[in-house]
Amino acid sequence: MAETSRKKALFILSQLNNDDIDWIVQKGKKEVLDAGAILIHEGRQIDALYIVLKGSLSVLIEADQTKELAKIASGELVGEVSFIDTRPPLATVKAMEETHLLAIPRRQLVIKLQHDMGFASRFYYGISLCLADRMRGTIRHIEYGRNIELEQRELDREDINPNVIENLALAQAKFNWLMENIRA
Repeated sequence: MAETSRKKALFILSQLNNDDIDWIVQKGKKEVLDAGAILIHEGRQIDALYIVLKGSLSVLIEADQTKELAKIASGELVGEVSFIDTRPPLATVKAMEETHLLAIPRRQLVIKLQHDMGFASRFYYGISLCLADRMRGTIRHIEYGRNIELEQRELDREDINPNVIENLALAQAKFNWLMENIRA
């Protein structure tokens, strides 16, 4: 379960139906970053929401690029916070190795969300699940720093709604289908 919960894109995919995913495949574009390439610059607007298909990224604060805030791996989202609040990113995101991404253009996604209320409802609920999981992870990380017992943290991880867990398993199949069907 812990591996699945780290794949933030699965929270969104778990809520989307097959037509929604077909739309993402049609509108999305595959991008490949070389190791060391910067995907997102701190303070600069981004024009897409990204799903990491393969590879890994590092999240850094420009003032202290030697300190890594987080790692982003296959199956995770990038740029969702800036997509939601439309403000520039607070960190730089850099490829740690060759990384394959699905870029969903912001403008097309906004238009889809404005004109398809069913899609919008499913998409925003999926984003909410993603951000709630990230918040719980941040709180767990803070608790870990305060030497909270490991067993309690493991119990907290099981605190996900069983329906969401079931949907995440289906979302993994959707993610695999998406990876096989995106265009270069």
